[in-house]
Amino acid sequence: MKRSLYLATASAFFCASFAFGAQNSAKSSDSKAGDAAKGKEVFEQCSVCHNADSPDKKIGPSLMGLFKQKKLVNGKPVTESNVRDFINNGGNGMPSYADMLSKEDKDNVIAYLKTL
Repeated sequence: MKRSLYLATASAFFCASFAFGAQNSAKSSDSKAGDAAKGKEVFEQCSVCHNADSPDKKIGPSLMGLFKQKKLVNGKPVTESNVRDFINNGGNGMPSYADMLSKEDKDNVIAYLKTL
């Protein structure tokens, strides 16, 4: 009887721990994904040089449909990592934003760019 009670208690604890971990994991992955609405606000800084609602070039290329394209202007594939690297390092006339935008701002901008 004691062993059955122990196993039932251990099983319940394991299931509760697993569910809590899965819930926290989902929350952290959601926050990592960024907030497109906040990203749109941050993008106002970018809109001086980049269009989001037109394919027309301003100072820099339009970012409309960026994540539907195969390559960035530097020839690298369009991935979150490559877009983040481009934001951080700049290039082709674009300044580095590594120290100008927080990680959260970059996550949010990338989430917004995915909606274009």
